[in-house]
Amino acid sequence: MTDTYLVTGAHGFLGRHTARAAAAAGARVIGLGHGDWAPGEMAEWGLSHWHSGDVDAAGLAAVADAAGDPIAGVLHCAGSGSVAASIDDPAGDFARTVGSTLALLEWMRGCAPEAGLVLPSSGGVYGRVETLPTPPDAPTRPLSPYGWHKLMSEQLARSYGAQFGLRSIAVRFFSIYGAGLRKQLLWDACNRLATGDAQFGGTGEESRDWLQVEDAARLMLAALPHAAGDAPVVNGGAGRAHAIAEIVTLVADGLGGPGRPTFSGVQRPGDPPHMCADISSARALGWEPQVALATGIADYVAWFAGQRS
Repeated sequence: MTDTYLVTGAHGFLGRHTARAAAAAGARVIGLGHGDWAPGEMAEWGLSHWHSGDVDAAGLAAVADAAGDPIAGVLHCAGSGSVAASIDDPAGDFARTVGSTLALLEWMRGCAPEAGLVLPSSGGVYGRVETLPTPPDAPTRPLSPYGWHKLMSEQLARSYGAQFGLRSIAVRFFSIYGAGLRKQLLWDACNRLATGDAQFGGTGEESRDWLQVEDAARLMLAALPHAAGDAPVVNGGAGRAHAIAEIVTLVADGLGGPGRPTFSGVQRPGDPPHMCADISSARALGWEPQVALATGIADYVAWFAGQRS
């Protein structure tokens, strides 16, 4: 029997890759979120049904009616994805992340109590860390509303497990990237360098752990069978940190422009200086990152160049 999975935020970056990975693994995938698909595009990303709307009681009821079969797994990719946006609009960020998670859990409690839930969280919940690579049991001290709201969503899932027996697992992703992502560092770097603007914020020595989106989607699927009432947590990263200067230089080399990146020394509020995941918890699920950073960035730069041609 084919399992039916619900992917929220399936029109988004992580959501569409997760939907396609689930379909490739043999699941029937239905999606809920915002956005319109071009003709044939929805099927290309693995979706058998799409409902455009909020992740709320009405949207979830409509999806359940369309599904027909019981939902076996929920991959909750809806929610905010920007530290800066959470600082500009913390209330909106709360609604997109915490509000949607609460609505989903409440719907699952009544309508899909047997389903497992995978909740993409963030390495931002750790804040300024004392241990690198950072294990999942490290103290959580978020530096932004974005980090706090991801942590609140984890706590909500844990509370529904303790009170109602709902099974969940949180994946604390670090820096997800890949072709098609029109925000964050790689997008900014490509646009700046392509127009001759080679100055970036920070010192360049700040470091991040980069995970290519197809690897992230595979981890979402690997985590689903391990959803449990005690809401376990795993880290999603490549297990190695790279300085921002190194990343931006790889982008500059790929674009082939004459300018070399420089840094202003002004750091952005809400961002920890260093992030690197201890991924032993993810490896214990039988998962391993596969896409090398240099390959992933080269693919991203090639995609960006194709958008401009």
